[in-house]
Amino acid sequence: MKYIVSFILTVVVLISCNTEKKGNMIVTGQIEGLKKGTIYLQKFNDSLLISVDSIELSGLSEFTLSSEIDMPEIYYISLDKKSEDKIPFFGEKGEINISTKLSKFQTAVRIEGSKNQELLDEHNAMIKKFNNKRLDLIKEKFEAQIANDTALASKIENDENGLLRRKYYYSTNYAVSHSGYEVAPYLAVTELIYANIKLLDTIHNSLSEKVKQSKYGLELEKFIEDIKNK
Repeated sequence: MKYIVSFILTVVVLISCNTEKKGNMIVTGQIEGLKKGTIYLQKFNDSLLISVDSIELSGLSEFTLSSEIDMPEIYYISLDKKSEDKIPFFGEKGEINISTKLSKFQTAVRIEGSKNQELLDEHNAMIKKFNNKRLDLIKEKFEAQIANDTALASKIENDENGLLRRKYYYSTNYAVSHSGYEVAPYLAVTELIYANIKLLDTIHNSLSEKVKQSKYGLELEKFIEDIKNK
């Protein structure tokens, strides 16, 4: 009897181990420190955030999730369907690996396997420098206002405006330089929504036909049309 039970358990384990995730995007990863819980793979469908796959962990921190994806777009890894603590990443066909720590869920993230994500990370690293410089200028302007030094406060405000223009130009040039990737229109509709329409046109005109027909390429085209119509 015990041999029959052992055989059944072995078959169940083999079936479980050989169950392959369906979808042309496979997301594997590890959340260090997580031993039990449910991990969700999510994306926006129109304006609604939906879960496309999930896995319940019990004793292991590794996970595998999947989705059928037509074109690269932003996905999210979450430990709770409604939580704001999510890991955004550029999903695309193939295998993507995401690793992080439970204690630093959003800050200790490492993502591999997505070219668009690699380009987005490179762009965001520079944007972080712009943002840190702006925080310094805001502090200096506040101190100048406290000291009632209007001339200095005005100069710092001009410096802040100049920094914002340089930030916009950087994002525009970066998008144009990588116009063959979906990250280019994504930057336009996320980083440059308040930029001059000429910058948005420059990016859109530089896109390859494939990227123009992507999710963010079409969003950029509609965004530009709406601005011009207004």
